[in-house]
Amino acid sequence: MTDPRPELASEVVIVGGGPAGLTAAYELAKRGSTATVLEADDVVGGISRTVERDGWRFDIGGHRFFTKVAPVESFWHEVLPDEDFLLRPRKSRIYYKGKFYDYPLKASNALSNLGVVEALRCVASYAWARVRPPADQQMYEGWLVARFGWRLYNHFFKTYTEKVWGHPASEMPADWAAQRVKNLSLASAVVNALLPKRNQKDITSLIEEFQYPRLGPGMMWERCAELTQAMGAKVLMGTKATRIVHADGRAVSVVASCDGAETTLEASAVISSMPIASLVRAFDPPVPDEVRRAADDLYYRDFLTVALVVPAEAVPWDDNWIYIHDTSVKTMRIQNFGSWSPFMVKEGRNVLGLEYTVEEGDEDWTAADADLVARGAQELGRLGLLDPDKVEAGYVVRMPKAYPYYDLDYAANVDKIRAWIAVNAPNVYPVGRNGMHRYNNQDHSMYTAMLTVENLFGANHDVWSVNVEEEYHEINSRPDPRAKDLTPVAAGSSVAAGTGRAAPILPKRPAR
Repeated sequence: MTDPRPELASEVVIVGGGPAGLTAAYELAKRGSTATVLEADDVVGGISRTVERDGWRFDIGGHRFFTKVAPVESFWHEVLPDEDFLLRPRKSRIYYKGKFYDYPLKASNALSNLGVVEALRCVASYAWARVRPPADQQMYEGWLVARFGWRLYNHFFKTYTEKVWGHPASEMPADWAAQRVKNLSLASAVVNALLPKRNQKDITSLIEEFQYPRLGPGMMWERCAELTQAMGAKVLMGTKATRIVHADGRAVSVVASCDGAETTLEASAVISSMPIASLVRAFDPPVPDEVRRAADDLYYRDFLTVALVVPAEAVPWDDNWIYIHDTSVKTMRIQNFGSWSPFMVKEGRNVLGLEYTVEEGDEDWTAADADLVARGAQELGRLGLLDPDKVEAGYVVRMPKAYPYYDLDYAANVDKIRAWIAVNAPNVYPVGRNGMHRYNNQDHSMYTAMLTVENLFGANHDVWSVNVEEEYHEINSRPDPRAKDLTPVAAGSSVAAGTGRAAPILPKRPAR
């Protein structure tokens, strides 16, 4: 296809080789426009990569291929043939006090595990909370206790939430609690099972199966990079964008560094999936102080995976992942990669991925790999899930800036950055999770890139209004994505709409 817009005659520079960046490069290449992708790491895929160590493959978290966005689904099957996808049953459970609780939750299973006595105590606690609710219901804890009682709250809401976000639940806002429990919850399952059944209504179930590339999500992005380059694009690995040069109200070039050598790439447009705070710091000439302060005030939760090789027979459960609601260990979730795909593991062996949210530079982040592997094995033993002596090998993967951090000021900070870019470098387009400081899933990150490319060819999508909070993204329905996801968003209203997956507004962190 001939490029209809003269401003795209020179090359588009794409910063980041994750799902958003590679989607943009692929879509541009299909339209006949050249692009250069700059990826600072030595592997594509960003947080959706598949790590390979000694022939074992494992994800950074689990990455289900499920979407309600039709163009994204078409993209996946355009890049990978159908035979490279497995259809996997969705199985996840909560592990608490030595017992597995089905998730999505089932009343019979919950009652069986809690026991009649504890279930009755939970109902009594629930009834007391209805009579004497907490005075302060502005926060996550008080809101939940008022509706479910202290016992259910302490059993099934508090621990996992605090592990993921690193803050007491009493400091998290109630509006996030309302989002998280608007569908099926253990509380309603137990209470509905024991109390008279009046006005019962069916709750839409979560998806029961999903697609998954047989060699993990990285297979998608490795193949996408190959196809994109075959169409004329360049994907430069180990190459970091260090400066975005702008003049006369536009970005004109990107300075990239590889092995200590700098290269300047002229750019008709820059599509950036690098963290938006890093993008701001890269502008040359520098941004005004107030914009720089807004960037410096954006934070992230970082992610650490401890992958443990064990005999297949040592893992008696077939869950894809297990939520760990136990305060005696730090791991928040355990991935079972043999259940994601038998092609990820070797004959007779399995790999378990213990997940931790941390802060870059803290004692967990800086701990020696051997110590983290040993601790992971001990935690499995403490939980009673696996004999630590069965662990044959272990690997550690650290992923910085995995979770954009929402505090009371983040929306205003992002809006300030957007406003400056709109005036001074409107041909710079932030996309994706870190590029937009949005807690998005892979499919919505890809969609922001698709719409951005369409905008380069004359469309007028408001990419910042791609919204996955309007309806839980795994509910098994498929509305038209452009009608559903592009609800107009008022300036400064990022918290209410368009923020990506549901995430709490957290307390302000100390200045760095």
